[in-house]
Amino acid sequence: MIDRLAHIDTWIFDLDNTLYPASANLFARIDARMTDYVARLLGCDRDEAFRVQKEYFHAHGATLFGLMADHGVDPHDFLEYVHDVEMDVLEHDAPLAAAIAKLPGRKLVFTNGDAPYARRVLDRLGLGETFEAIHDIHATGYRPKPDPSGYRGFCDAYAVRPETALFAEDMARNLKPAKAIGMATVWVDNGSEQGVEAERDFIDFTTGDLRRWLEAIQEA
Repeated sequence: MIDRLAHIDTWIFDLDNTLYPASANLFARIDARMTDYVARLLGCDRDEAFRVQKEYFHAHGATLFGLMADHGVDPHDFLEYVHDVEMDVLEHDAPLAAAIAKLPGRKLVFTNGDAPYARRVLDRLGLGETFEAIHDIHATGYRPKPDPSGYRGFCDAYAVRPETALFAEDMARNLKPAKAIGMATVWVDNGSEQGVEAERDFIDFTTGDLRRWLEAIQEA
């Protein structure tokens, strides 16, 4: 392990567009179902629904939070609908599973999705037995990343010491609260949609390929 990461004993990973490449376009299917849900809820056309959806996403970190706050949406109903997508665009990733398995210490998933969906993704990737736990949107009390309370709750739930933890995530802005509490941060810059923020000084490492980065830090 490279010297800069020799102290890490807990490895935390986002799910979507982090443990699989954004180019798989799985999230595009979820995005489309979110638009359909908003259009049905508000009785508007898909263009207006898409505008509202993205407005909530950029303002709150997740469309769901805005829909709950402004329209009283049932989170279980929303998540069940938007996550009802085929996983055929994902492939079994044995090299990634091997690279994560070799990491010293604990491995956990922290996602703005829900655990049933996350388990389907992990099983499809061949990572179903890789992680100790999945910390999902229900566990955060529906306060999505990058709300700082979710990161504190995550650490409390699993007795994680932030100063010996690393967080890998495709949304750069979601790394800022992790860095603020002492975590090492990895931005998986593989083409996923970002927010409007340009600040990046809270990022310790950047990679376009998580598996290759994990292999490289272990071979250094």
